[in-house]
Amino acid sequence: MKRGIVAMVGLLALTAAAQSSQAKTLEDVLKEKGVITESDYNDIVKSAPKSAPMAYKLGSGFSFTAPDEKFQLTVGGQLQARYTYTEKDGVGTANSSEWRLRRAKTLFSGYFLTKDLTFKFNQNWAQLGTFNSNSTNSNTSQVLEETYLNYRIVDEAQIRVGQDKIQYARQWITSSSQDQFVDNAFVTDAFRPSYDTGLGLNGSVAKGLATYSLQWLGGKGQNVPQGTTNNSYNFRLAVNPLGEMKYSESDLDQSAKPLLSMGGAYYHDTIRRNTDTTKAIANNFDNNNLNFTGTSGWLGLKNNNGLFSTTTNVNVNTFETDLAFKWQGFSLQSEYFWAEGTGSSVTAGKDAAVISRGFYTQAGFMVVPKTVELALRYAWMDYNQDKADSLKSEIQGAISWFINGHNLKIQADITKSFVQNYVDSRAAAHASSMEDTIFRTQAQLLF
Repeated sequence: MKRGIVAMVGLLALTAAAQSSQAKTLEDVLKEKGVITESDYNDIVKSAPKSAPMAYKLGSGFSFTAPDEKFQLTVGGQLQARYTYTEKDGVGTANSSEWRLRRAKTLFSGYFLTKDLTFKFNQNWAQLGTFNSNSTNSNTSQVLEETYLNYRIVDEAQIRVGQDKIQYARQWITSSSQDQFVDNAFVTDAFRPSYDTGLGLNGSVAKGLATYSLQWLGGKGQNVPQGTTNNSYNFRLAVNPLGEMKYSESDLDQSAKPLLSMGGAYYHDTIRRNTDTTKAIANNFDNNNLNFTGTSGWLGLKNNNGLFSTTTNVNVNTFETDLAFKWQGFSLQSEYFWAEGTGSSVTAGKDAAVISRGFYTQAGFMVVPKTVELALRYAWMDYNQDKADSLKSEIQGAISWFINGHNLKIQADITKSFVQNYVDSRAAAHASSMEDTIFRTQAQLLF
């Protein structure tokens, strides 16, 4: 009879654990009330599985764990719905009012055979509604994001293979779900490479006091295979002298002690100029998904890429350095970027070079702890230091309402954007810089 009671309690405990991995277990309650003995309790705990077969954590998703704990799959999602109103400068220029599904992601992660062999598999289905440069097809090549296997030898040495974020800029490495503003600073997007496929070595030293990443990549970016030997390479090092600091912009946790992180990265690639003049991407670069070669990227800007011959390979070297600080609801983050592209000029027998640089600084404070934050950001960029009127800058103010942390939040920001002739065709047409005003609001659900 006693064994039957123990077995029944064990079965009920297993059911309760499946419903909630965080609640006090049934056997704990029965032990506290004296219904079962210490010996009965130990028998139940010994026979129960170490992990609940199914659990849910808000912000992380549903986790399914095999009874032998040799496999686990976590399934979650991210949804960002955004409204943007832009008041554009310039005579005859129309304002815009846009609703957009910015991100609609399914997020898969887990481990296989051993907890040291982990995997990640993310998709952003909102890209199905994003059209390519000639507006004929949705950009399906950007649906698949981080997709990799990571094997931990020790914390200090881990091998990663597959497609990952290029570990180049702090703001880019930080998940979009953890942003302090509605989106990244424009200068971050102008310099970041994006995703790429390859082999990496990464690690965390002294429990997070230092982290590093070394990547050997295809060189053409997200889901675009390389057809030449022009691979790319990236190295990043970050130091956290006051203790481990997570990649999250706001100090939502109200850090009890000061946290400081200093980092830097170097990225090298070789990009071939496009030779097919029949396409809408004429005067750009061969097919790739690298962000800095896009129309708003430092190298993709029309006036910059037009300096290079259509038969040349452009050698790219770019550096980044960053700093972040958090304490008692206050957060400060800043990054500086420098990039150079060199190759044959459109003028026969000559070489061309483009040097771009920029930075942003942002700060926020939780005016209502863990609930409401106010933030300011200034971003500046010189697209070509050898050309006049090649500057762009933005001043932004933001407010965030954290209903349930980053899991459910509503954000809004307002931007004053200043752009000069070399960068924007409107400014060139009016022979003066343009001043746009942009209002954005966004709701996020992370589940």
